[in-house]
Amino acid sequence: MNASWSRVLVTTVAAGAAAAALGTAVAPALTVGAAAPQKITSTGVGAVKLGKTHKQLYDAKLVGAIRPGCELGGPNTRGANLRAPLKGAVDYTSSSPRKVRSISIRGGATAKGVGIGATQAKIKQVFPKVVLDRGTEEVFGITLAKVPKSDGGRLEFAIDTKTKKVTLIGIPGIAFCE
Repeated sequence: MNASWSRVLVTTVAAGAAAAALGTAVAPALTVGAAAPQKITSTGVGAVKLGKTHKQLYDAKLVGAIRPGCELGGPNTRGANLRAPLKGAVDYTSSSPRKVRSISIRGGATAKGVGIGATQAKIKQVFPKVVLDRGTEEVFGITLAKVPKSDGGRLEFAIDTKTKKVTLIGIPGIAFCE
């Protein structure tokens, strides 16, 4: 073996060892840093609970600034977006102080393992008493899967009619605005 090949071999082995060491050092950090999805219950998601005031949630950095809500609800409706790791929004009551009336989740949380992207079969497996409402299929393109209180709920899942996957989770139900 000549000298130039020897240097190439040593350089390649050293680079491979460095990459391997870097890979093993980074992999545990990525695993530890991954946050588990928050829990959805009939009372809320994570620390965001029905009935809490906007000030309580905003001070705890769980929601963003308050903003105008759905125009169909009237001029006094208000809402706020959820902050990471959650994706979604909260709707508030029209009285003062503003309290959470409903929560819409688009990601970052699961209800007994059922989250965004789950199938109707998974919902039926986890919530055997779920009731399907197909009245929204033509207009909104979703099937509503309503979990009754007796099955751990007052939750609703919106299942897209084309993909057959959950696209939205509502507590206590899905608020239709548009």
